[in-house]
Amino acid sequence: MDYKSELKQLRETLNEAGYRYYVLDDPTIPDHEYDRMLRRLEELEAEHPEEITPDSPTQRVGGTPLDSFRQVEHPVPLESLQDVFSPEEVEEFSARMEEAADRLQYSVEPKVDGLSVALEYRDGVFFQGATRGDGRVGEDVTENLRTIRSIPMVLPDKLPRLIVRGEVFMPKGVFRRLNQAREEREEAPFANPRNAAAGSLRQLDPKICAERCLDIRVFNLQLAEGRSFASHTESLAYLGEQGFQVIPWKLLDSAEAVNAEIVRLGENREELPFDMDGAVVKVNDLAERALMGSTAKCPRWAIAYKYPPEQKLTKVLDITVQVGRTGVLTPKVLVEPVRLAGTTVTNATLHNQDFIDEKDIRIGDTVLVQKAGEIIPEVVSVRTDLRPEGTVPYRLPEQCPVCGAAVVRDPDGAALRCTGAECPAQLHRNLTHFASRDAMDIDGVGPAVMSQLIEKELVKNPADLYFLTKEQLAGLERMGKKSAENALKAIDESRGRGLERLLYALGIRQVGQKAGKVLAARFGTLDALAAAAEEELTAIDDVGAVTASYIRAWLESPQSQHLLSRLREAGVSMEAVEKPTGDQFRGMTFVLTGALERFTREEAAALIEARGGKASGSVSKKTTYVVAGENAGSKLRKANELNIPVLTEAEFAAMLEKESGEER
Repeated sequence: MDYKSELKQLRETLNEAGYRYYVLDDPTIPDHEYDRMLRRLEELEAEHPEEITPDSPTQRVGGTPLDSFRQVEHPVPLESLQDVFSPEEVEEFSARMEEAADRLQYSVEPKVDGLSVALEYRDGVFFQGATRGDGRVGEDVTENLRTIRSIPMVLPDKLPRLIVRGEVFMPKGVFRRLNQAREEREEAPFANPRNAAAGSLRQLDPKICAERCLDIRVFNLQLAEGRSFASHTESLAYLGEQGFQVIPWKLLDSAEAVNAEIVRLGENREELPFDMDGAVVKVNDLAERALMGSTAKCPRWAIAYKYPPEQKLTKVLDITVQVGRTGVLTPKVLVEPVRLAGTTVTNATLHNQDFIDEKDIRIGDTVLVQKAGEIIPEVVSVRTDLRPEGTVPYRLPEQCPVCGAAVVRDPDGAALRCTGAECPAQLHRNLTHFASRDAMDIDGVGPAVMSQLIEKELVKNPADLYFLTKEQLAGLERMGKKSAENALKAIDESRGRGLERLLYALGIRQVGQKAGKVLAARFGTLDALAAAAEEELTAIDDVGAVTASYIRAWLESPQSQHLLSRLREAGVSMEAVEKPTGDQFRGMTFVLTGALERFTREEAAALIEARGGKASGSVSKKTTYVVAGENAGSKLRKANELNIPVLTEAEFAAMLEKESGEER
């Protein structure tokens, strides 16, 4: 088989498999076989890039990051809907519709709480996708939409032009996993799936969007050149035949039946993969819709029923405290079981001490609870008139309930955090961070291996990694003798990474890679750093009073001292490896943009920092120079607007040679 035929066959097979998996939930080939064929397709396309087509499965992983989104004018406006909030308003809507036409039918559909988009196809091939924007002009998010597996890239019918409207959302399970991961990275969690979906779809880097595993439900046909339809549901059925994930609908012929279906949808919302913020009622007949028309804002032939948040009273049985992987103490209220939005609620998060104080929540109280965004249980208020005698205000503990270390409040927020370097609740995160590439770079000992080491109680802190034996590692699942030998070699090599990497690996609050390098360059050894007073630390660029206090508190903690003692015993270097070459760039801030030929971004930043300068990711009035490579974008434009000096790569290299006397 020639390569063109093989490419065609691979694309067809993989696209069909993807449709069966992501749209029909009916996988036809094993995952490993799909991965094998995808790798083969990637190899062939790398050898023959001129053969890459828009419908190739390889184009769904995300392309080159964008500088900004261009505007797109919608040929057919993406209108909003009039909201109603009661069965009576639904009946009034139906009565108005039936004054204009007899024997109407209504399509009732769940309203996905996501981000509305228009998908345009030309000759059956996905051409462009845009957000709703103001309904008439949106943003081009084509590259991000390509990463959504349930959006077909090619349609069976090759209509000259077809535009459909859908709602992009983040599945509930993905939302929970994403927030857990953000918490582990000490990032603020998304408030709800809609915010997460909107933020993901508007990422300038499509690869980030691809990682978020977004989905879509198509709910309207906007334009179809060469085809006509008599009804809305007929057009939805057609779109389903074309491979779209279409919103489920029910066709009804009375206000009474519509209200019953709205109730049924509300009671069964938990069964849906998406967050639902209402039910949509539409006149089904397209000719009647055209006669009814629209107001300045909304079509007259449709409404959106918004469910009131279901609230119920229950009793507070206890307040417990969990310690997360980042050390944050999260209070949780345990309540008498109560049914809310289709599920039984037995607990709710209390967020932090400020939240508890604001609502004055006490053990024994009667509280009103609801589901925020129909997903997360929360306490709305306390019925103080039902409060039993003898209750006392609740205070979070001053020591970690897991390891007993001191608890401190974040100066920039309400969170309380355990300071223990060996806290069991934080062990998995601490180990994974310690071994990560930018820290001690221990290849072959990733999160899955760490989980097994913890489960078998082979490690209780990062220093224990250096005392593992080949037999212990080989006994782990999917490890084996050779993998164990490679892991031990990587562990051994990491002993000499130096103080700069070690400081970052230890996970001290606000001590990242850059601070680790700065501190190592300034003090040279861990002993010298440990002897430094806070005043010495704050005198260093990029080390403020808060960071200095975190460093001192960490070094003085008994758990930290035990960990450092074990690391010394293991032979881990605590001296700086990278030595500063001078201070020629001291006080200067550089911003790198575009593609550089002679340096990687990391190399250029390291050269700047080694000379006492600062490499920043954004342009401001404080920027000294912008170094612009090929295809420089928004940063270069901003530098020109602010009259910041711009250096070519050659000029930057010449500056390095002049300042250091080096020949490159």
